[in-house]
Amino acid sequence: MGLSAFTAPGRFFRGNLHTHSTRSDGRLSPEEVCRRYKAEGYDFIALTDHFVGLYGYPIVDTAAYRGDGFTTILGAELHSGTQENGMIWHILAVGLPPDFAPSNSPDFAPVPGQESAAELAARARAAGAFVAVAHPQWSGLTEADAMQIEAAHAVEVYNHSCAVDADRPDGMHMAELMLEQGRRITLIATDDAHFAGIDAFGGWVMVKAEENTPEALLAALKAGQFYASQGPEIHDIALDGQTVHVRCSTAERVVVAGTGNRAIVEYGHSLSGAAVDLRKFEDSPYIRVAVIDRLGRRAWSNPIWRG
Repeated sequence: MGLSAFTAPGRFFRGNLHTHSTRSDGRLSPEEVCRRYKAEGYDFIALTDHFVGLYGYPIVDTAAYRGDGFTTILGAELHSGTQENGMIWHILAVGLPPDFAPSNSPDFAPVPGQESAAELAARARAAGAFVAVAHPQWSGLTEADAMQIEAAHAVEVYNHSCAVDADRPDGMHMAELMLEQGRRITLIATDDAHFAGIDAFGGWVMVKAEENTPEALLAALKAGQFYASQGPEIHDIALDGQTVHVRCSTAERVVVAGTGNRAIVEYGHSLSGAAVDLRKFEDSPYIRVAVIDRLGRRAWSNPIWRG
């Protein structure tokens, strides 16, 4: 059985879903941010400036920077409600309409009477957005926090800015806690680039779509037709009875993981794939695949739900 991320018609498009500009706290103009990603070979980006009153609740119109094989998706990083640690929430919303109504979020601190994060995320999803829980480790999220966001399509399992600026890049633990509760979320890697340092071009998604258009990309993201990466490529994942077959770019390790501590790894100096027996995962409702190259860079499949 092939997976739709690899069997769906079209090809893979490389994109960054989390980026900032001078419309909030980034260092570069929207035009220059788009130019740099295009010059680095990206097919698309979402400019997701901070949706707070301090910056005028921006949903930046980047349509003028599309063309020559490059496109953009409108979005924002939304803020409202209080986490268990007292901090305000960060919710990534890609594919927002330009007239999305502002939340009562004057700055980066919670205020009385504002929407909860769950309410804001649900409103963004209802408006057509692909919604993700942003940088769980950096935010200090608890499992109880994350489980509130029922509208989430995805969790950031790698955030490059949080890696280089705070040594807090990880969201996989939070994602797996949610998966073990039956939440069918997907896994994204992002930059969260502000261009104040070396926080760009470190994490992305590879989206399988027929066209490099905002509409086609957004539909594919919502359908889970993508994988996340820091560099390695996943060419194919297919299930055949009790075996998962993986084809990938040159790797040092291919890991198949499931619930709890269940994991199997295949090692090799120049692996181009692996065939992993799944009998160890018979009581695991899902598996996921990680491809790791000799530099330690990873690519992650979305969870594969069994049965």
